[in-house]
Order: sequence, then C-alpha cells, then structure tokens
Amino acid sequence: MRPRSLALFGLAYFVTLELLLVAAVLAWPAFLENIGALRSMAAPIPVLGQAMDQIQERGFPAYLLAQHFFKGCNTLGVAAAVLFAAPAVAGEAHRGTLEVWLARPLSRRRILLERYAAGALALCVPLLLSTASVPLLAHRVDEWDPVGPYLLCALHQSLFLLAMYSVAFLWSTLGSHPGTIALSLLFVTTFEFAIYMIKVWTHWSLFRLCDIQTLLDVLDHGLDVPLVGGLALVSGALLVASLVAFERRTP
Repeated sequence: MRPRSLALFGLAYFVTLELLLVAAVLAWPAFLENIGALRSMAAPIPVLGQAMDQIQERGFPAYLLAQHFFKGCNTLGVAAAVLFAAPAVAGEAHRGTLEVWLARPLSRRRILLERYAAGALALCVPLLLSTASVPLLAHRVDEWDPVGPYLLCALHQSLFLLAMYSVAFLWSTLGSHPGTIALSLLFVTTFEFAIYMIKVWTHWSLFRLCDIQTLLDVLDHGLDVPLVGGLALVSGALLVASLVAFERRTP
C-alpha cells in the first residue's frame, strides 16, 4: 500500500473507530436501563454472559472496554492490520513495480523498515487518538474517567494488533498476491474470534490475549509486563524475519 493510500485508509480507520466510540458512549444510558434484559439474552453464551456480569459489576469502564477495545479494535483493528500489511511488499510484486522500488538509492533494510513503520503508525496512532477522546465523551453521559488507564489499555491493544500486523507483513515480504494473503489471514482471525465465543474452545483463541478481563486488569493494575513484552518480542522477531526474507528476495 503506497504512503498516500495508507494515510487515507488510516484516516478512515480513525474516523470509523471514533464514530463507533461516540455511538457506544451515547448508548450507555439506554444500555444501563436494559442491562437486566440484555443479561438474560446473553446467558446462553457463557463468554457473553461473563462479559455482561463484568459490566454489571464494574459499570461504565467495563462497558467501554467491551465496546471500544474488544468489539471495535479487535474486529476493525485486526482487519486494518491485515489490510495495511498485506500489500506492503506483495503489492509491489503483484503490480510489477518491485524492481523499480528496489532500484531506489537506499538500502533494502531502510526501504522495508520505512514501509513497516508507516503501516504500524497508521494502525496504532488512530487507536491512541480515539482513546484519548474518552474523558470528553464520558462527560456527555455523566461519567468521569481519567484518560491515563485507558491509554495503557490502548497501548496493550496496539501491541496485540502490531503482532497481527507483523504476521501479515512477513507473509507480504515472501509473497506476491496481497489479496490471497489478506483473505487467508482474515479467515484465520475471524475463526479465532468465533471460537472465543465457544465454551472450552475460547481458551485457545488468540483474542484471550486482549479480552475484557485482560483489559480490566490493565485498567486496575497497569500493563502486564510479561504479556506485553511477549507481544513486543513476537513483533520484533517477525520483523527480523521479514528483513532477512527481504534481503534475499529477488524481483
């Protein structure tokens, strides 16, 4: 994906996240009035029932984590991670412009790092910016929450999405068909999100690494250093693998 297109998609991603956040916050009073009925509807699915219990117990913070992070960022964000990364190198190969791209008077390492950083920023900055608007929006529904803990949750979420992005980016450095890469990874991530809702299978879902309970722990106690460190190490290792693959790649 070229820088201008990436910037436009990043802007669209931010606007969509923000609109979803605004809608969720403004819906909080109505949600609170009907929480009993909603809890009954969610009861047949244990994971959803547990989420409703957390919202009943913790109120607006748990509701916001469920709406903004778990629902919004874990669906829209994962899709953005895949779609931003899949064309990074494979798109150039598919268009037949990879040789021209490599002819630039820059090292391959710099070329790839610039492309990786551009996509990573387009993925993470909109998430952080939308999260920064939480106190202002919360004030509209008479809730008073400091932004700091939510930004820590956004950092955790960003590292989770960056790991997804790094998987897609590595595949892009190896492949030449961005559409196939994107569709394959979207299928896998959709499957992972689906099994999160299934009893027992939920424990094998990657989304356990960034679910409501995990984010509540971040909200209460700060970042889980081993967990976020592991996510960062995965992204770093995948980036190193991408650099090695790109150095060996021929147009």
